[in-house]
Amino acid sequence: MPELPEVETMRRGIGAIQNATIIAAQRTPCSKRPIAISPPMGSFNKRISGKKIERIDRLGKRVVVVTEDGHRVIFEPRMTGLVLITQPPTIEHLRFRLRLKDCDVKELLFWDRRGLGNVSCLTDAQYQQKLLSGKLGPDALAISESEFCARFKSSGREVKVALLDQAAVAGIGNLYASEILHLAGVHPQARCNRLSVGQWNRIHQRMVEVLELAIEYEGSTLSDGTYRNALNKSGGYQNEHRVYDRAGQQCPTCVQAEIIRIVQCQRSTFFCKRCQKKR
Repeated sequence: MPELPEVETMRRGIGAIQNATIIAAQRTPCSKRPIAISPPMGSFNKRISGKKIERIDRLGKRVVVVTEDGHRVIFEPRMTGLVLITQPPTIEHLRFRLRLKDCDVKELLFWDRRGLGNVSCLTDAQYQQKLLSGKLGPDALAISESEFCARFKSSGREVKVALLDQAAVAGIGNLYASEILHLAGVHPQARCNRLSVGQWNRIHQRMVEVLELAIEYEGSTLSDGTYRNALNKSGGYQNEHRVYDRAGQQCPTCVQAEIIRIVQCQRSTFFCKRCQKKR
């Protein structure tokens, strides 16, 4: 968390900075665990100061600000990072700012409660080499059914674990993997190579449906309240969750069994044993 819907919501939420000019980047004073920022601020500023922002992209779970000469300022939120254009939830966890001119937004902020996120500035060549040369799989909202199936069907991994592999498909995290598999009727511990093409196509269909609907709701703000959109407001998709963090509650699909929690690769997985039978 944040996953694809939350990061896409951030990307859309900072759209007002397009065509703005960057005055300077700044690591803000913070007594908490420092986040990784690269290159050092002197080099960072030499690359982007005075440059116009051409567009804002998303790469998997990263927000990417692209300048007119092809430099990328990349925000990777990891567990608790937020990209904001308004006052952050707390000042003490504010980590980084881009000062702007020529637009109504004067600052782009990066806030991170746990300090696990990072900010980097890459040249176009570095971006291609470090992030696009096979490091990340196709975006979960762009991959076709056939390619999706081809990337997983030979794997012996459990399907829930495989869906979290960003090198296979980019953007899905722990929360949405549970929701997708529930709606697809697939047991999270089923082995990828034991699933049929029809099951993979159904997972793909549900993946697109869940992610697009979550974007409409501007992501999921969980009980800790950490995730906020670019305007420091909560998302709404948490109210639509069917299994995630609902262990012990009645399954809303079959209305007969309880939601179960198991642990896979040290991550919580939620599912309904009646709707998602292991064959």
